[in-house]
Amino acid sequence: MGFKVAVVGATGNVGREMLDILAERRFPADEVVALASSRSIGTDVSYGDKTLTCKALENYDFTGTDLCLMSAGGTVSKEWSPKIGRQGAVVIDNSSAWRYDSDVPLIVPEVNADAVKGFAKKNIIANPNCSTAQLVVALKPLHDAATITRVVVATYQSVSGAGKEAMDELFAQTRAIFVSDSVETKKFPKRIAFNLIPQIDVFMEDGYTKEEWKMLAETKKILDPKIKLTATCVRVPVFIGHAEAVNVEFEKPITADEARDILREAPGVLVVDKHEPGGYITPHEAAGEDATFVSRIREDATVENGLAFWCVADNLRKGAALNAVQIAELLVNRKLITPKRQAA
Repeated sequence: MGFKVAVVGATGNVGREMLDILAERRFPADEVVALASSRSIGTDVSYGDKTLTCKALENYDFTGTDLCLMSAGGTVSKEWSPKIGRQGAVVIDNSSAWRYDSDVPLIVPEVNADAVKGFAKKNIIANPNCSTAQLVVALKPLHDAATITRVVVATYQSVSGAGKEAMDELFAQTRAIFVSDSVETKKFPKRIAFNLIPQIDVFMEDGYTKEEWKMLAETKKILDPKIKLTATCVRVPVFIGHAEAVNVEFEKPITADEARDILREAPGVLVVDKHEPGGYITPHEAAGEDATFVSRIREDATVENGLAFWCVADNLRKGAALNAVQIAELLVNRKLITPKRQAA
């Protein structure tokens, strides 16, 4: 007997990816339901070789549902995740609504799988921010080996992290520039085509953006509260795939060769690090892949026990949908949930 799974936000970039990954990885589901807002009722989405017709979240009865993958934004999640959890379904939420709640585990399975056991307090598990997810997958094995004290990271984040409208805006602006049309800016504060925007999310009082604060807070919760982290998050004219330039300081000495060997054995990591033109991974090559890729590993001579590296992942997969499905698999594999129909 398999599980009954609901995907909320099934018409969005991440929701569609969740459905694809559930099918790809053969998640043990007997029934998968696509849910969306009332304006998307009747929209068809793909699930493997099947087509699902979206139903309205507002009218759906979650009794009998085992898992709910939620990717409908923070406002919807704040309202609906507790209701769904009270009906007995475990919510795995992709928004920032629950990440900083002490009663909600914030999980990256390769990094802190054991923390998932706290989910029963609210029946909600949080997915981290896309830029945090790939970062902590790379940092975890290095932290275990030499204890990280400080991280400085600059991100190069694709427009898909801001949704389908953002992808459409990059496409429309790029086409407009090529044919000498006027360039319209709606989703972003400045033109994104052939440009970089050093702002993701809103500004906070200290001058950091909310995205930069998320990376700090989430890395501390997932990996180690003692780690100091500072980030500069930049939106770049790439459709899919986030890249990060990472500088790390350690308590203990660690060489680039040692780090390379450690990362080659780490779960979820692929090292591509040849000292030759093209001997590294770019967002283009990472798109559609499950791994967090690490390249350009080198010692940072400006600090004691320092390393620098380049980290790339598909933000729609490891940064969101794949991580959510991996959390669901974790619950199943550790027998933390069983199908309600079987129990009945």
